[in-house]
Amino acid sequence: MTAMEEGDLIARVEGAAGIIRLNRPKAINAVTLEMFRDIDKALDRFEADPAVGVILLEGAGERGLCAGGDIRALWESSKVNGDLGKILWREEYILNARIKKFPKPYVAFMDGIVMGGGVGLSAHASHRVVTDRTKLAMPEVGLGFFPDVGGTYLLSHSPGEIGTYFGLTGQTMNGPDAIHAKFADAVVPAARLPELRDALIKLRASTDAAEVSKLIEGFATGETAGPVAARQATIDAVFAFDRMEDILAALARDGSEFAQATLKTLGEKSPRGMVVTLKLLRLARQARTLEDCLVREYRAANEVFRSDDFREGVRAAVIDKDRNPKWSPPRIEDVTPAMLAPYFAEIGADELKFN
Repeated sequence: MTAMEEGDLIARVEGAAGIIRLNRPKAINAVTLEMFRDIDKALDRFEADPAVGVILLEGAGERGLCAGGDIRALWESSKVNGDLGKILWREEYILNARIKKFPKPYVAFMDGIVMGGGVGLSAHASHRVVTDRTKLAMPEVGLGFFPDVGGTYLLSHSPGEIGTYFGLTGQTMNGPDAIHAKFADAVVPAARLPELRDALIKLRASTDAAEVSKLIEGFATGETAGPVAARQATIDAVFAFDRMEDILAALARDGSEFAQATLKTLGEKSPRGMVVTLKLLRLARQARTLEDCLVREYRAANEVFRSDDFREGVRAAVIDKDRNPKWSPPRIEDVTPAMLAPYFAEIGADELKFN
């Protein structure tokens, strides 16, 4: 075992596995800009090392793989017109695209809480393992933001309108629902992860994706659909529209307990965030690649960073924790095309480019 660095990110080789461990357990492994940079460097090393056959992403502690990006640091920077958003999202999104195309099998242990930036590091992996403890969510609309890190790409590939539902409500997926939504590949009981980890480390350095899949299947429960999948017909009917007003009207007409609860949830989200999210999700359906979606997300993220809604959403959820954001504008019908336009405009020299 060669230890490389023992800080917020641990990157080392164990057997034939290049281990990447997010190591901020007190913050549920929330990812900082430095951690994204260290992951990128670790992938450089592991890609070049012929003794490394497989990558394993895991989180330290019992609570989860990763609760997302370092939102507080982004909020501080946004308040003073800083450039952390522009820098962090650029490097993070380029890393997300790299993970999807990584030439060696990349296994993500999506145990416990997996949100936001944690989804970006794991759900683009070639082999995505969820557990009986997985709580996966893209809750960004509640922060005046939208599901980024390639979230619009992932959600637009979920069956029917399941992705629209999860993207707009920020609701949590359990392990089987994450598979149904195409965010994961196999449910493995959390109690068996150490055993699976040992087996991955013992693989040959020349292992291939099929061999890794077969190994994981040996530990998997075979579950492929959870409680939200059972609501597919209703979700497909009410979320099939391209305007938020039509979705809200359909939920009001439906009147079921599920529809009422969903309406209440949407009523708490940023109106502007929801409208931006819905448009990004619809555009993502036409996208050929993850990169196409990330370019669009980067334009929108830079605009979000300048917006009162983002600062207010983070204040209410993370800083003051009063859960009472004052959204601007406060109603869906007040979100105008002029407000939306900057989120989708090209940004010239600042456009996201991939190597």
